[in-house]
Amino acid sequence: MLHLHHQVVRAAPPSAGVVCAAPPCVSGERSTIWCALLLHAQVVDAVLFVHRTAAYQFYFLIRKCSTTYDDRSQNALVHELAWPTGVDITEEGELVSSEELPFMKLSTLMAATDNFSDSNKLGIGGFGTVYKGVLADGKTVAVKRLSGKSWQGLEEFKNEIIVIAKLQYRNLVKLLGCAIEGHEKLLVYEFMPNRSLDLFIFDSKKHSQLDWKTCYDIIVGIARGLLYLHEDSRLKIIHRDLKPNNVLLDHEMVVKISDFGARIFGEDQNTANTRRVVGTYGYMALEYAMEGLFSVKSDVFSFGVILLEIISGRKNSGFYLTGQAQTLLPHAWKLWNEGKEMEFVDPLLMESCMITQILKCMHIGLLCVQEDPADRPTISKVVVLLGKESIPLPNPKQSPLSVGRVIQTDRFLITNPSVNDLTCSILSPR
Repeated sequence: MLHLHHQVVRAAPPSAGVVCAAPPCVSGERSTIWCALLLHAQVVDAVLFVHRTAAYQFYFLIRKCSTTYDDRSQNALVHELAWPTGVDITEEGELVSSEELPFMKLSTLMAATDNFSDSNKLGIGGFGTVYKGVLADGKTVAVKRLSGKSWQGLEEFKNEIIVIAKLQYRNLVKLLGCAIEGHEKLLVYEFMPNRSLDLFIFDSKKHSQLDWKTCYDIIVGIARGLLYLHEDSRLKIIHRDLKPNNVLLDHEMVVKISDFGARIFGEDQNTANTRRVVGTYGYMALEYAMEGLFSVKSDVFSFGVILLEIISGRKNSGFYLTGQAQTLLPHAWKLWNEGKEMEFVDPLLMESCMITQILKCMHIGLLCVQEDPADRPTISKVVVLLGKESIPLPNPKQSPLSVGRVIQTDRFLITNPSVNDLTCSILSPR
């Protein structure tokens, strides 16, 4: 066994050029072992020192980056919003509140929502959470808070501000203001006491409150809201995520279309292609879900699905997810083709409906969900069809989902692929 004597080891002077010094009484093999042990200890200390230094530097770098990220993200967003919305920027780099685009303090909205309390939560979407809030003057509002420190949904946030700031229409939700402070980005809307259409279609208690006249007014309201977006507004806008959750209802059950993560189209532009599919299974047109192609006819498809859901009281669940599931669209087409349309109609609507009117709406819905976008009517045509008592309609082609198809999700980034979430929309000057 090797015995090491306890000795005091003195460091050699720098000029000696000695790496380590062994005790005088130790020589040969023992001297070599002493040098190896001391060298190992020095290397370990050096490595630990480097690691500690790097850790401190990384910590302070992260803090610095986080601080500058707040400033950079806020300043960049402010300048990106200034020109299209037509508002001014102060010397301090803040947007000047205007009648068209009011700005609010983050502290005001925190107080209104009780610091974004869970008890005030109205819903969670792909890009943020919506809260109920009460302002200092007693006005009730809905506050949408963009998710965390992520850039996810930032384009939708910017577009929604730009779109709604420029659009005011009876059947579109009204933007009351917004707040941009550091990572916090919030939108403030008028509050809808009746929440959204999905609750009335699919909730057993609320569903009984619907009669056919109310349903028909809702259908017409959605169509007119889309007509304004597609053709009558200053911008040509594709919503891209129209669904019952995004059809809000005020205290008089008037339709207010919401969630414009919108895309603006040029005056002569009719279609576009994207790898980032923003939408919800059950309401996405086939060409959009599978190929990333979207147009005004994509919104028409979504409208057709909603129309058939209202008439049947059933959800188009499982859409695109399986080739075996019997979904709502092929079921509707099958009954229509066999002359059994009344079997499709919700029994609760039978007592109050006009048979000819509800069957015409079913026919229009089937025309809207045809596979080829060219076969679908424009929303302006739909409004005309809804408004006229007797007008000949072409026969709809077989639903694209009568034969099961599955999305190749690896080709696209599918954003918010759920049926029941809140979401967002697309835009361009006419």
